[in-house]
Amino acid sequence: MKRTVIYPGSFDPVTLGHLQVIRRAARMFDKVIVAVLINSSKTPTFTVSERMELLRDATADLENVEISGFEGLLAEYARERNVTAIVKGLRAVSDFEYEFQMAIANKKLNPELETIFITADSDLMYLSSSMVREIGSMGGDISNFVPACLHDRIVRKLRK
Repeated sequence: MKRTVIYPGSFDPVTLGHLQVIRRAARMFDKVIVAVLINSSKTPTFTVSERMELLRDATADLENVEISGFEGLLAEYARERNVTAIVKGLRAVSDFEYEFQMAIANKKLNPELETIFITADSDLMYLSSSMVREIGSMGGDISNFVPACLHDRIVRKLRK
């Protein structure tokens, strides 16, 4: 039986921190589904299609990674995909509090679903998509925050 995990998020845009979690999960599992959240109540900087394309390009060397979009409850999406584990990246204690609550809620909605936490390396603990958007939109250098293969596309979008 294949061990598959879902790594959900908005990825607006994908950062080196996201990519680190994806790579680490790809070493631990047979398949990683990177699930881009489609949330009609929010207005992201990058469209769902753009975020999925950026993720596909950033993970092109990882054969066991699939990029997908999803809408609705993560617990239901996992059930539909026949997946029993999700992976979440943690940066700080504040992330843990929120993600722990979400893990409990997901377990109530789908008792088969487990949540696995991967902590960020210390050099990426501060990094967030919102920080990248803010710095990039103001003309700051984001080259240490995003995958090199995506840098120019992200900068162009943020500076429009």
